[in-house]
Amino acid sequence: MPSSTTTTEATPPRQPPVERPTLALAVLAAGMLMITLDGSIVTVAMPAIQQDLNFTPAGLSWVVNAYLIAFGGLLLLTGRLGDLLGRRRLLLTGTSVFTVASVLAGAAGSSGLLIGARFLQGVGAAMTSAVSLGILVTLFTERTARSRAIAVFAFTGAAGASIGQVLGGVLTDVLSWHWIFLINLPIGLATLWLAVRVLPADRGLGLRQGADLWGAALVTSGLVLGIYAVVGVEEHGWTAGSTLGLGALAVALLVGFVVRQARAAIPLMPLRVVRSRSVVGANLVQMLMVAALFSFQIVLALYLQQVLDYSALATGLAMLPAAVAIGTVSLGVSARLNARFGERRVLLAGLASLITLLALLSRVPTDADYVTDLLPLMFLAGGFGLALPALTSLGMSQAGERDAGLVSGLFNTTQQVGMALGVAVLSTLAAERTRDALARGEALPEALTDGYQLAFRVGAGLLTAAFLVAFTVLRSGPARAEKAAEKAAEGAAR
Repeated sequence: MPSSTTTTEATPPRQPPVERPTLALAVLAAGMLMITLDGSIVTVAMPAIQQDLNFTPAGLSWVVNAYLIAFGGLLLLTGRLGDLLGRRRLLLTGTSVFTVASVLAGAAGSSGLLIGARFLQGVGAAMTSAVSLGILVTLFTERTARSRAIAVFAFTGAAGASIGQVLGGVLTDVLSWHWIFLINLPIGLATLWLAVRVLPADRGLGLRQGADLWGAALVTSGLVLGIYAVVGVEEHGWTAGSTLGLGALAVALLVGFVVRQARAAIPLMPLRVVRSRSVVGANLVQMLMVAALFSFQIVLALYLQQVLDYSALATGLAMLPAAVAIGTVSLGVSARLNARFGERRVLLAGLASLITLLALLSRVPTDADYVTDLLPLMFLAGGFGLALPALTSLGMSQAGERDAGLVSGLFNTTQQVGMALGVAVLSTLAAERTRDALARGEALPEALTDGYQLAFRVGAGLLTAAFLVAFTVLRSGPARAEKAAEKAAEGAAR
């Protein structure tokens, strides 16, 4: 029987001061870049992989799904393990696992080996990304320095997806698809070499402060089954028995996890973490935003290739201005805007820009001219460079020494869940609209465009929902709270 009593958690040793903060940030950013690149670099190489390894269309989706299930399903658990065992230790282990799995994927000569390697990559990615933000917020405690560090980290994640599409096209066209995985070997080794030297060691709380095995089993199995059900929607449909059955079981397991955490003497996830308005609101906004932006990252790439007949390389280059816009905004102005206006206002401005982007893309024609119809819209993607750093700051605003890894894992989990939902919902709706258009006698380019336009409209709707949640739930950001504290201190001094 779970105990209803509670115990006081040990206070972990304070994070040792980092001697070379710039190099420490570079290590965290490099690890995240490797993971982000891997998520997008595969998309442009899928046709080559299918032809070389004789994948069926349904089997090919598991090149993405195997990675996504392991990654999303383990983030919360690995984030908490970082708090208990040491975040630096988990980052080094995760980077090692990811690098070895990348070599296995690059050397794969069969579909089964590639899918297995992709699952192992997801395990390593979960370990690394779950603790990266936790390390960042404990290394950079001063607000301005933290905002700048988060901006760099957010840029790595946001722009890395676009860079991955360019790099994937180049490597696939010039060398072969194998190199989209093998490129991770030098990056992984360099990251490990630097991490050992510049990241301070932390001992963690110890397993006894959160070794809730039943809780770990419930949350991990619930997340894995939930993501498995969602990624299978495109093949089986929303009303299939497998989808509904697995979805119901996943919900039951996650509800059981919450009940367990409320009653466990030493919970895996103390419920105080999800009592924060900023944490809950930021994670919900992120889930909606990431789901919507699948329509920009993937659907737009499909439109360029399947409707406008762009090559993989040309598609990557066409998306490059978006990465430049995101980088310019996130690295150039986001930290200063957050400090001056507060994260909530900056987030709302970024979401408004992204809503405009997808609304305009929903009107894209079948014979679009890139320079006049698409290039100007790419610069609106700079709104992501405003939204993501502000959202990350809000989502991590309540992360202390005890729970930084857990809060980081939670933030990354909602990102992956949002991605899975975006893939399932938007790709299914686009495919159904395309089939209906073909049944009415429309030509294939027009039918595909109809489907993609619908995906863009739904994406704009999801972003509108994210805007409303941010407006109503995220009342005040850290900037306003700090200003209020400063005024109170001034009044007391007088």
